Amino acid sequence: MDVIRTLLDRQDVSTPVLPEDLRALYGGDLYLPAAGEVRPYVIGNFVSTLDGVASFAVPGHAGGGDISGFNSADRFIMGLLRASADAVMVGAATLDEVSQSHLFVAESIYRAAAGSYARYRHEILRKPQHPLTVIVTGKGNVDLRRAVFQTPGVRTVILTTPEGQARLSAAGVQSLLSTEVRVIPAPGSRLPAGPLVELLQREYSVRLLLHEGGPALFGGFVAEGLVDEFFLTIAPQLAGRKSESRRPGMIAGIEFLPGDAPWLELVSVKQSVDHLYLRYRKRVVRA
Repeated sequence: MDVIRTLLDRQDVSTPVLPEDLRALYGGDLYLPAAGEVRPYVIGNFVSTLDGVASFAVPGHAGGGDISGFNSADRFIMGLLRASADAVMVGAATLDEVSQSHLFVAESIYRAAAGSYARYRHEILRKPQHPLTVIVTGKGNVDLRRAVFQTPGVRTVILTTPEGQARLSAAGVQSLLSTEVRVIPAPGSRLPAGPLVELLQREYSVRLLLHEGGPALFGGFVAEGLVDEFFLTIAPQLAGRKSESRRPGMIAGIEFLPGDAPWLELVSVKQSVDHLYLRYRKRVVRA
């Protein structure tokens, strides 16, 4: 992995959080605030081209790896965030973009640091071996043969609607020992973000939730004001869009007006060769 350099860091950290080996690789420390009283602290992690495209939306090349160029520093940071989190959330479409064998755990995305991630998670954070995997699917259209549903020791919860639960039950989800289904009441197939995060904190003790998309699911979280921080890798390539293009940005399915568009505060800027790694925090409006 090429060296990650810290160009700007506005964290207020008096005591180091990361162990020395991860601090050296990350080019500094990583402090994430505690959860609130009723919901987890939510961080999003995305990669985008310079012109704002988060997915080529091409079969077989719709994932973030094609956007980042499978950049090792981006994958290391993604692994570090997974190692820090109590739960990792993805939507059904994002699940379809990764391989059948992929697990949403730190070592699955950057194996070279597997031992360091494990020591950090166990010895410093005192967390279970793996974060909870959270799959959000309104219709229950997921392939239960995927490793994320079949791997002992990797606990997965599927959040869905009554329609989705019926489809999953018909597919035999009840036979999967490490996977469970929780139903969220919703008028249609789109699940509201608020009840999702409240359930995760109340029922699963999730204090730090890492949201990995996709853009429509993430957009719903942003619209409800439930994303506290944004980690964004800017890849040095251009993707473009045609007028009929479905290539999404970091968020999709919502639009803000000038008077209500969220503003963010820059927390850190890191650089490795030609990639930039940005971290923003939701701006707190003070009276």
